[in-house]
Amino acid sequence: GGLAVSSVLASAFFAAASGSSVATSAAMSRIAVPEMLKHNYDKGLATGTVAASGTLGSLIPPSVLLVLYGVYAQVSVGQLFMAGFLPGLLSALLYILMIVARVRINPALAGDAQVSSNWQEKWQALKGIWPLPVLIAAVLGGIFMGFFSPTEAGAIGTSFAALIALTRGTLTRTAIKQALISTAISTASIFIILIGSLFFTRFLALSGVPVAFSNLILGVSTETWWIIVSVALIYLVLGMFIDSIGLLLLTLPLILPLLQGADINLVWFGIIIIKLLEIGLVTPPIGLNVYVIKGALGKSVELAEVFKGVTWFIVMDLVALLFIILIPALSLYLPQQMF
Repeated sequence: GGLAVSSVLASAFFAAASGSSVATSAAMSRIAVPEMLKHNYDKGLATGTVAASGTLGSLIPPSVLLVLYGVYAQVSVGQLFMAGFLPGLLSALLYILMIVARVRINPALAGDAQVSSNWQEKWQALKGIWPLPVLIAAVLGGIFMGFFSPTEAGAIGTSFAALIALTRGTLTRTAIKQALISTAISTASIFIILIGSLFFTRFLALSGVPVAFSNLILGVSTETWWIIVSVALIYLVLGMFIDSIGLLLLTLPLILPLLQGADINLVWFGIIIIKLLEIGLVTPPIGLNVYVIKGALGKSVELAEVFKGVTWFIVMDLVALLFIILIPALSLYLPQQMF
């Protein structure tokens, strides 16, 4: 299962550069999946690997969802980035262990993928991707060391990426135009959702719904475990039907007063929420990453095959979620060391 394992690692690196689960899935579906299918990988394993690995973009910094959560919950985005790092790596590790175990049990899943290369070929391949780790180190290192804010890091990362494209001769007028249009559409859609969520928050505050919701949950039990279970179930169910950004901004007005009233660490719980949103990206009937994979591959795979392929990855996500809940230090250790 070397190609599948490599796809998980590549997705983690790409996620650290893009900060978007959907962008990671879209890119890797065109790069990794065709290569795995060419070597007769099981279609479910090939597509499921990329669909699930794409969700790493939600946890591994710089994540768009972490930024939105930090802004809305008034939590340090830098702390959230540090908090998401280890859980993101844990998720990737669990994916890899699961892939290796499944292929060991059933070698047919990995087809006839016997790809060998000498050290010269490996070195040439690494030379071609060196700008990516440099870009990641520059952006994240600057944030963690306090040289610039997450917003400034975005501008620096964009400038560095443009410089790389310029030196490679790919920064054409058409590419710039497409990038600007895509950025404008994405930014406008996020701000429309933000504006709507602010109106929604104000109306909820006037109606007293957040207080009633808190009383409903706390009326059963005031124990932290009950609050976690209740919120997790809400996100798992709603995540099947609502996209991650919309769900995050629609539910935070209800969830935050409950968390603040129970004196729950918002950085730690933010990572729990983002992990739950990750799971929603691959669960039917509206697993956005799954539809991205299907759209990129067309008729070469069936939608049902992709959903079937992510099943074991969802199990690993639930295991990772359990670790994050039971071991808060997994999320809080790095922020405490850095801040």
